[in-house]
Amino acid sequence: MQAIIDIGSNSVRLMLWAGGKSFYKRVNTTRLGEGVALSDKLKPEAIARTAAAVAAFAEESRANGAKVYAFATAAVRSAKNGADFCAEVRRLCGVEVDVVSGEEEALLGLSGALGKETNGGIIDLGGASTEICLRSGGKIVFSVSLPVGAVRLFDTCGEDREKLLAEIQTKIAPLEGVRPVGKMYAIGGTGSTLASVMLGLEAYDGQKIQDFPMPKGQISALADRLLALSVEERRTIRGMDVRRADIIAGGALLLSEIMNKLSLNEVFASDRDNLEGYCYLRGLE
Repeated sequence: MQAIIDIGSNSVRLMLWAGGKSFYKRVNTTRLGEGVALSDKLKPEAIARTAAAVAAFAEESRANGAKVYAFATAAVRSAKNGADFCAEVRRLCGVEVDVVSGEEEALLGLSGALGKETNGGIIDLGGASTEICLRSGGKIVFSVSLPVGAVRLFDTCGEDREKLLAEIQTKIAPLEGVRPVGKMYAIGGTGSTLASVMLGLEAYDGQKIQDFPMPKGQISALADRLLALSVEERRTIRGMDVRRADIIAGGALLLSEIMNKLSLNEVFASDRDNLEGYCYLRGLE
């Protein structure tokens, strides 16, 4: 059995994996990328709480007889003191953190969501970055990591719609003229939270999230609704991950604008993402 720990800008996630399938996933929202858009360094308190979360997941996994793997994404790779975070994780639990590039992060998400599908792609809405990766005829035809995500948007623009739109349009400019072929999946916490809200789930259910269709018009309307509400009001919405209530409005607007840019009428939510993709690409069985 293997334990895979995904260290993201907003949360730390754990998946137990054996025999080519996931047994369960857990999440701890630690906001490692807090303030990352305003500074080139991770905050000491963010490092401490996130490293502690990784160590707790590692201890739990080893108690279950699992070998532990961990990888980190945008917050760690873009920070000048990212190596300090990795060193703190190593000190606490002996786990070596694999810091993946933006290009590899996109491939991880694509592999996890699409599996063996030859056509399609992913929009991986993270806290500090967003990856778009497209496959056609079984080959990668487009892949980009954009320096924009739900946490970055919140840090730089707050809840100001005009500022959010201006920032988003600047950052998604590289998508001009890109046209996906096949099924497009929205992966990551923003996508799954939006799906959960649209479904009105009382508790997160990966099976109900998987392949749930999210039309462009409904995403746009939901973004408008969320921006009109206070954080406290958002926390009362059925299906809302209360830990994302402050950053979800900007994330929804980001997804809506990316869909417009790519001329997508709908995207599909996916519970399968870069955790599964890491297992596939690293040959973990």
